[in-house]
Amino acid sequence: MNAVDDKTIVREYFNAIGFDRWRRIYGDGEVNKVQLDIRQGHQQTVDTLIEWLKSDGNLAGLSICDAGCGVGSLSIPLAEAGAKVYASDISEKMVGEAKERAKKTLGNGDNPTFAVQDLETLSGRYDTVVCLDVLIHYPQEKAALMISHLASLAESRLILSFAPKTLAYSLLKKIGDFFPGPSKATRAYLHREADIIKILQNNGFTIKRQGMTSTRFYFSRLLEATRKLG
Repeated sequence: MNAVDDKTIVREYFNAIGFDRWRRIYGDGEVNKVQLDIRQGHQQTVDTLIEWLKSDGNLAGLSICDAGCGVGSLSIPLAEAGAKVYASDISEKMVGEAKERAKKTLGNGDNPTFAVQDLETLSGRYDTVVCLDVLIHYPQEKAALMISHLASLAESRLILSFAPKTLAYSLLKKIGDFFPGPSKATRAYLHREADIIKILQNNGFTIKRQGMTSTRFYFSRLLEATRKLG
């Protein structure tokens, strides 16, 4: 399967059955135990990132690109905190849901700005570019190109999260592959942390902060990289 096929599958999945599944997971309604575990894990990643940004003391006024925003779990609280947020997702339905949630929380404003876009077509310059839990849809060779593109949009900082490729998680993924279901319709790619760090370094960034969220069914490595000075 080539990269175009992967992207098409992801778009179609999150505009169909995947949208209904992940809207429930990222909401506050009743879900099963696995979905609740994933919801809590993802929220931990979002909370960690927001704590990082708030601790710097300059979040208000920052321009932030939320690449792969989903239903707005990160974009909305960032806008609430005063950041100027440009949010995009490959799924039209996800963006529609994000807009509705933003309206309920923030009212009829123009922040965040939402758009239906894939990562490769993003443009502009932002103080910070964030891409949470999206690399899982990219094989290694395409991940490098995508990270390099996102790095070109970041004035000073790029923040990524990804499912780390370790022996334990690789085994867990193989076990999960034996139980396909209608809600699991996209490929899941794990990435070695050393490979991601090398890509960031090759694009002129250095690691500033690191975090890890690990629950029973959700695992995500969080890296904050800043541009090297000089």
